[in-house]
Amino acid sequence: MRLLIMGPQGVGKGTQAALLSEHYGIPAISTGDIFRYNIKNQTALGKEAQSYTDKGELVPDEVTNRIVKDRLAQDDVRNGWILDGYPRNAAQVQALDEMLEALGTPLDYAVTLEADHDVLMERMSKRAEQEGRADDTPEAIAERLAIYERETAPLIDIYRSRKQLVTVNGVGDIKEINAKIVELLG
Repeated sequence: MRLLIMGPQGVGKGTQAALLSEHYGIPAISTGDIFRYNIKNQTALGKEAQSYTDKGELVPDEVTNRIVKDRLAQDDVRNGWILDGYPRNAAQVQALDEMLEALGTPLDYAVTLEADHDVLMERMSKRAEQEGRADDTPEAIAERLAIYERETAPLIDIYRSRKQLVTVNGVGDIKEINAKIVELLG
């Protein structure tokens, strides 16, 4: 199974990706986790990424595409994967299509989780308090949600037109949301 999990920040993509990873026995690949690891360890990539995330901005496509391409070529993804947080714009969809074609590994589904803006703001604010994440200021959260609406939400139509889209409400009991996703994936 090769899946994308999409939705605005705070909707529960990471939680659902982890549960789906366990269910299907495939790795969940979070671009956010990869960047946070590099930032924490002050790698060259991490320093470059941090210069953007500190301002509430997203890391540029060329950097993100490079790390995703490299990750999808690793041995542990032969039987499938779940991409969390990628692609986030039309250019990245094209880059991903090219990567998957070169690897001979087509995408099965794009799962999109939905939630109301106020719910997302509340979840992200709680996460910022609990995890002490400097990139989760109210202003940065609002900016990232606006970027999602402008750049990523339109991708839903791309995957819908390809008949690869599965849409699930991201509000409710975590296990029930996961069961619904698994049911819809067949």
